[in-house]
Amino acid sequence: MLKAIIFDFDGVICESVEVKTEAFRKLFQDYPKQLEQILRFHMDNGGMSRFEKFKIIYRDFLRQELTEEHSKELGRKFTEYSYQAVIDSPFVKGVGEFLEKYHKTFVFFIVSGTPEGEMVSIVKEKGLGKYFQGVYGTPRLKGKLLTLILKQNELNKSEAIFVGDSRTDYAGAQEAGVRFIGRLHEGYPNPFLGVRVDAVINDLSELYSKIKNLQ
Repeated sequence: MLKAIIFDFDGVICESVEVKTEAFRKLFQDYPKQLEQILRFHMDNGGMSRFEKFKIIYRDFLRQELTEEHSKELGRKFTEYSYQAVIDSPFVKGVGEFLEKYHKTFVFFIVSGTPEGEMVSIVKEKGLGKYFQGVYGTPRLKGKLLTLILKQNELNKSEAIFVGDSRTDYAGAQEAGVRFIGRLHEGYPNPFLGVRVDAVINDLSELYSKIKNLQ
């Protein structure tokens, strides 16, 4: 029986995927020749830590050294560009109703690619803290965080499910051995083509019916 639902945040709880894309656009606007490649890389790797993306962008696209100091500065600017915009972003359809109706039926967690302190602050600012038993983020990877949640809460793998919107999320679920529901974004390619997910949803108004079918 399902006991815990673990959510990614951007694109699952909050319609903030475009906010993060715009932050990357601002960060790398001085590299017009590489910009579209950089943005495509970012969008194809939703759920990956921004700092891991910076490292790969500088190595593979810009062919420049990235010092730890400069990486931290990029992170600071990224937060400056995105933090309030994420807070101001609307919830994914059905989020409020689902969390309010089922937070006493299931235990809820967030596992995000956002730095953990920032993610905790955003959840608080958006008034969601009462719904979640734990909020987790980078630098720890999603597979490790999902495994940690299972261990700390004495959950069997079959008792938890992860809801995400990227292949990074799917890979984390696979690593931890938990079931996975993928959220699809209108107008975006399906990131789960070629892999076997337990279900897909367009928004959270569909989540309970999908979960019920899996139990």
